This record gives sequence, C-alpha cells and structure tokens, in this order.
Amino acid sequence: MKTSNKIKAGLTTVATYVAREFRTIATSYSILLVMIGGIFIYGLLYNYMYAPNLIRNAPVAVVDRSGTPLSREYARLLNASPQVEIYSYAPDMPGAKIMMETNRVVGIIFIPEDFEGRVGRGEQAVFLAYGNTSAFLNFASVEEAAAGAMEELDARHRPDMVVFVPPAALYAMSQTQSIDIVGTPLYNPTEGYGSYLIPAVLIVILFQTLMMVIGMISGKERYTGSILYYSRHGLGFGRMAGVVLSKTFTYCILYAVFAYFLIGLLPEIYSIPDIGNRRDIVMLLIPFLLATCFFGLTGSLFFADSESPILMITFFSVGLIFLSGMSYPLELMPWYWQAAHFVIPASPGVLAFIKLNSMGAGMADIEREYVTLWIQCIVYFISACLAFRYNIRKAIRNRPAGARAASRNDVPTPAPAKGIAEPASVENTVE
Repeated sequence: MKTSNKIKAGLTTVATYVAREFRTIATSYSILLVMIGGIFIYGLLYNYMYAPNLIRNAPVAVVDRSGTPLSREYARLLNASPQVEIYSYAPDMPGAKIMMETNRVVGIIFIPEDFEGRVGRGEQAVFLAYGNTSAFLNFASVEEAAAGAMEELDARHRPDMVVFVPPAALYAMSQTQSIDIVGTPLYNPTEGYGSYLIPAVLIVILFQTLMMVIGMISGKERYTGSILYYSRHGLGFGRMAGVVLSKTFTYCILYAVFAYFLIGLLPEIYSIPDIGNRRDIVMLLIPFLLATCFFGLTGSLFFADSESPILMITFFSVGLIFLSGMSYPLELMPWYWQAAHFVIPASPGVLAFIKLNSMGAGMADIEREYVTLWIQCIVYFISACLAFRYNIRKAIRNRPAGARAASRNDVPTPAPAKGIAEPASVENTVE
C-alpha cells in the first residue's frame, strides 16, 4: 500500500512538472517565436530558397556593348550552356535591370566595349555577371554558365601553353594509354545542391531550436529564481531525475510533431530525398531527441538569462554540418574534431539521418552513430541531473533572506500522499 502511494505521489508530481513546463512554453512569446519561426518559417523558407534544386535554362539578358564577332561568339557559347538561356539582348543596363525587376530574367551578362580588344592584346577579358537571389542557386547557375563559356572561348582563341617535358618522360607518356574517367553520383544523380544540403539542415534545425528553447527556459528560471520551485521535494538524485525526465517528456512531445513536419511533410512538398525506412528514422529520432534534451539541460549551467542561448547557439550551423562528416570526411579530420563529433548529438544525428534518408541504409549501417547517441543519452542524463541540482543550490545560496522558495506564478505543490513525510526544509535537504 505504501509503495502504491509513493508511485501515485511520484506520478502526480511528474504530471505537475509537465503541466508547468507546457504552461511556461505557451505563455512565453519569445519561446513560441523561436519554435514557430525556427521550425515552420525557417524550414519553409530555407526549402523555398533552394527549391529549384537544379537550375536549367534560366532566362538571362545579355548587354553586348562590344558588338564584335568575338562577343557574339561568347553569347552563343553562353546560350549553348545547359544552365542558362538568353531571353533577350538588352540595349543597355537600365533596360536589363527592368527585365530583372519584373522577373523576366534571373541574371544579366554585361560585355564591355573593350572585350575583343583586350583578348587581342593578350590581356584578361572582362565581363560582368549579375544574378537575382530570389533563389540562392540562380546566381550560381549564371556564374557557372558565364565562366564555362569564357573557358571555351579562351581555349579557342588563346595559343596553347608550351610545356617542356624531358625526353624520357615524353616517351613514357606516349606509351601510356589514356584513361577515361566516368563519374556517377550514387546518391545525388542530379547533383543538386538542395538534395545534398537540405536533409542535413533539417536535423540541425531540430537540434538548434530545441537547444534554444531549453536554454531560454533554463535561463529564465535561474534569472527569476523560479527554479527554486523544484526544490520543494528535496534535491536527491532521484528527485532531480524526475524533474529532468518531466522536462524531457514535454520537449519530446512537442518536437515529435515538429520532426514529423520537417522530415515527413517537407520532403513531399519540395521533393527532398526521402528513401529511408520510416521505422528506422523513428528509431533514430528517439535517442537523438533524448540526447539533445539532456545535452541542453546540461548546458543550462552556462545560461543565466533567457537571451544568451540565442546568441550562443544560433551561429553554429556551419560548424555542426562540418562536424557531422557530411561535407568533409570524418576520417580526414584532426583527432580533436573527431572527438567533438562524438560529443555533440547533432553530429552523429545528421550523419545517421543522411545515411538512412538519402542513401537508403539500414540500422546496421548506422550502428556506430546509433550507439553513440544512446551513450550520450546516459552520460548527459546524469550530467543534466547534477547540473540542475547545482543550479538550484546556487539559487538557494544567492536568494535574499526571507524570500520565498518559489515565484508567485508557481503551481501549488500537490499534497503528499498519506504515509509519506515531507522534508522539513530545503536547507536541511541540501545539507
């Protein structure tokens, strides 16, 4: 009977903590802005900017101030490139800018008057490329097409470079058969930038916004002293574990919905790579979200207010992509970067998700990342409990004499179950 009362009292306390956490999130405009802006607005906007995954036949305007056979040949080479298509030959820059402002073209190629003269004198030819950044890849396609056409023009009209080769090496080269290299992208056949980047960014969005939410709530609790609310039932490790698990349950419930939006719905809307097994992805997200929550609660040691987490976390997106091993092989990194890969949950989470979602791997292929995430769950759960207890003890030491242990907005403490003694005071429990 006494055991059942303890379990009932414990569940009541956990339910109170969960309700308190939900109320804290729902009544804080800054936290709601981070969650809604970071998940929905940022997720939609980022995918929209990279929506034309592979640019082909983008309309451009050519302003040919040279009017020479060489400039016309360059324009023909430009039009033959797969990335762009000449929409119009504008007489001047103001006319071309009007075409860009009215979205008739996404780029402008300006050929100056001395274009052919510079080539004839052996100097470097100059052309100007302008691009519309309504989609990030527009300018990249214009620049790639313009540079490729110029390289072809240079190969046609520049004399070949003379290379002096020793006779022995020249004989060896003449006896060697040429090698034809054919490259086939296995997991990104269109070589689109969005297909390569977006899946990793979705996991980073989940990680960063969750870290910011946890940091903002923890910082606010420390700044206002409302963290003392959790000291009413004592500061034993079991009590702190209940607090940490209650907060983690709240965050995981919310981010399960957000993960479904980012990973489940956006790939259908924007044709993002999505060939992974749904069950395997869910199995990956469980330790990833848990490890991120525990990691964020451990990091509450460094958040003394609700603003600093945004400044400290926002600017690590590129670093997280790099540490994941997706943009640069993990095996070629120095040992300290490889060690950092196993410290931050986002790094193995991104790499495992790329393998599952974009490469069609199975759970056996992400064994190292999956085990790493579960180890992080254990380590960061313990550190989160210790960090939370340290923050409460520090708040007790710093509070003014006679101040209440909880803020005015705290939820009343549920009555203890019959047969369970309530601790006499917070100070006695701490000691």
